[in-house]
Amino acid sequence: MGVSDAILSLSMITIGIVEDNRDLRASLKRMVEAAPGYKCVCVCETAEDALEQMATVKPEVVLMDIHLPNRSGIECTRRLRDMCPATQVLILTVYEDYDSILNALKAGASGYLLKRSSSRDILKAIAEVKEGGAPMSTQIARKVVASFREPSKSSQSAENSLSEREAEVLAFMTQGHSEKEIAEKMHVSVNTIKSHRKHVYQKLHVRSRSEIMLRYHD
Repeated sequence: MGVSDAILSLSMITIGIVEDNRDLRASLKRMVEAAPGYKCVCVCETAEDALEQMATVKPEVVLMDIHLPNRSGIECTRRLRDMCPATQVLILTVYEDYDSILNALKAGASGYLLKRSSSRDILKAIAEVKEGGAPMSTQIARKVVASFREPSKSSQSAENSLSEREAEVLAFMTQGHSEKEIAEKMHVSVNTIKSHRKHVYQKLHVRSRSEIMLRYHD
């Protein structure tokens, strides 16, 4: 491998796919391999195969189906996040009921897209989740936004401890914006946003965006 090839390889987003439908699995693989800057490193049919293979290849982002034989994609997500904390899981499924969304986020998923999403939207979501975003299909986002209309008393109390800037960062985070996008919107550096995010996590006693969403359901 030459120097230019090595640089190109380092700049690529490595992706794993977990899907039991053979045709869709092949289609997702073709989509990823045809897109510049994306590299498929693992394709699995079951949760068991995924947990075995991905522990070795450690992809940066995993496209995960919920409906899998034996173990579900939600259980696979939970185990995978324990095994490979740096790997981000993007749920790609036909299920849009609120329980599925909530359980997937609780298991550690960083995004939730419907399978009818376009290839362009899926690739964009992969890039967003890699950069710290929490992409969701419009239909899913509406359900999540609706859940914030009646936050619990504990959530309200925790929010009251946030500074004005931290509250603004929290609002952008719940809308699925990446740290880079939030920095641009607030006209500050990405490092400043990371600092605000750290304080938000500390004050809300959470470790991820998923937990922030779940906190409103305590």
